[in-house]
Amino acid sequence: MKWKRRETAEWRRQLSRLLVLALFFFAGILLGQVFSSRVPDTTGDELARYLKDFLKVGEEDPSPRAALSAAVLYFRYPLAAFLLGFASIGVLALPIVTGAFGGFLSFSVCCFTASFGPDGVLLALAVFGLRCVVTLPCYFLLAVPALERSAALACLSLGGGRRAGPALYGREWWGRLAVVAGVLLAGVCADLMLTPWFLRQLLERMLIG
Repeated sequence: MKWKRRETAEWRRQLSRLLVLALFFFAGILLGQVFSSRVPDTTGDELARYLKDFLKVGEEDPSPRAALSAAVLYFRYPLAAFLLGFASIGVLALPIVTGAFGGFLSFSVCCFTASFGPDGVLLALAVFGLRCVVTLPCYFLLAVPALERSAALACLSLGGGRRAGPALYGREWWGRLAVVAGVLLAGVCADLMLTPWFLRQLLERMLIG
């Protein structure tokens, strides 16, 4: 009975951490929309040139540089969340990083929609859709326990370790990282193969055709 109570209490704490991070993520989305309204009109031409250049690159086999760039885009936020779990400052930095994640994503999508209208939604889906499907769950899967560990470290540094308990990095912690890394690598490979093809179909219809 006591074990079930502890399990329920732990589940509630995890849910509360997830909700806190989700609030910062959606706050970042709102800020990204606000800042995107100040983007100059010439952004549309710049995005069109960028997409055409991307189309030319996509016709060739993925280069090491393209693979590295895709890996950085996929791993940067989940890896940052994981590393912040080893620092007490993570209790403050993780919400900020989560807000930045939502803000930059929202800003990019809004730039596409503002520049290309309804077609911009499809373009944004082609460029960011697969990445978001993969990286968002992976990020929160690492960020929630990282917030717990960093909060425990902060309590230890402030002399409240007895009440909060030690920060543990056991098999579950490293196993979660291994699973997330595998999923992110699969996402990078799928992105390199599928995104250029999908984007090419859209660009041929909207920009070239």
